[in-house]
Amino acid sequence: MTQKKKIALFDLDHTLIPIDSDYEWSEFTFALGWCDGLEFRRRNAGFFAQYQAGTLDIHEYVRFATHAIREQGAINSIAAHARFMAEVVQKSITHQALALVGQHRAAGEALVIVTATNEFVTRPIAGAFGVTELIAVELERDVRGEITGEIRGIPSFREGKVARVEAWLAAHEWGWNDVETTFYTDSMNDLPLLEKVSLPVATNPDERLRALATERGWRILDLF
Repeated sequence: MTQKKKIALFDLDHTLIPIDSDYEWSEFTFALGWCDGLEFRRRNAGFFAQYQAGTLDIHEYVRFATHAIREQGAINSIAAHARFMAEVVQKSITHQALALVGQHRAAGEALVIVTATNEFVTRPIAGAFGVTELIAVELERDVRGEITGEIRGIPSFREGKVARVEAWLAAHEWGWNDVETTFYTDSMNDLPLLEKVSLPVATNPDERLRALATERGWRILDLF
């Protein structure tokens, strides 16, 4: 019998890093003066609360979250993100998180970060973990290559994470029955994927997910 390929799937925010990278990036751009007024911070906090409550309109949020980089353009945005990585993200990457990813790498497993945060924010963060396979919200671009504020394809959010992982598997000529999948996440938003994988791991779980994981006998990992 052929041994199944092992794949380790990781949510990012509050799972591998103890921050919400999308929220913190928005706060960072506010501090740079890219966004004016308290209304911006009120909306940013409001979207974060909606995410936690499971009521977020991902399309509306991405339009909001990409507004500053659309206004500033690619050169300024990429330079600012490099500062964001150095000043915010790198300080949030713990030895425990790096070790967890490293354990799966050493075991020869495929590593994939699966996040509802957009690719602009998360690609460099995935790189900091040495993970090249990233399933994130993909951003639509116009004929000039500029971000439009819309989402390209299926957003990797809630049930969309299952669809995007299935597409990734299919691209490698695998189906769910061909692989053994472990998925680490902190959020009830990821319940559809938790219920699909071979080994769900509630990681730094919120209160609702901790209760559900306890009820179902899922592994609970407090990484931070």
